[in-house]
Amino acid sequence: MRVVLVSAVALIDIDGRVLLAQRPEGKSMAGLWEFPGGKVETSETPEAALVRELHEELGIDTWTSCLAPLTFASHSYDDFHLLMPLFACRKWDGMPRSKENQALKWVQPKDLRNYPMPAADIPLIPILRDWL
Repeated sequence: MRVVLVSAVALIDIDGRVLLAQRPEGKSMAGLWEFPGGKVETSETPEAALVRELHEELGIDTWTSCLAPLTFASHSYDDFHLLMPLFACRKWDGMPRSKENQALKWVQPKDLRNYPMPAADIPLIPILRDWL
């Protein structure tokens, strides 16, 4: 089974809310909510992938020094195994906005379970909640 490396981030605003993005129609797991991020390219670090993905998908800029490693997910789907480090980020330039037709929502940590998520993301919720 192939291993897919995806990097994700919990963007945390001044009020302690976390940004979730809803997977758009036409993508696998459409309609589910997830932490922003994306696939790590061959020549990238997970941190560099997040800096790139946040700029491409949300129109914001951050720096690797602002990404704190928090935890990771390791989950087997039917046709691949996902390895996903989750970083926390409290500092960026710009206002997150949808650039790829995904809905965005700022969510209080206690309410994260109210949003249907991919199976790999669900075990990250209590760790993130406890950390915040």
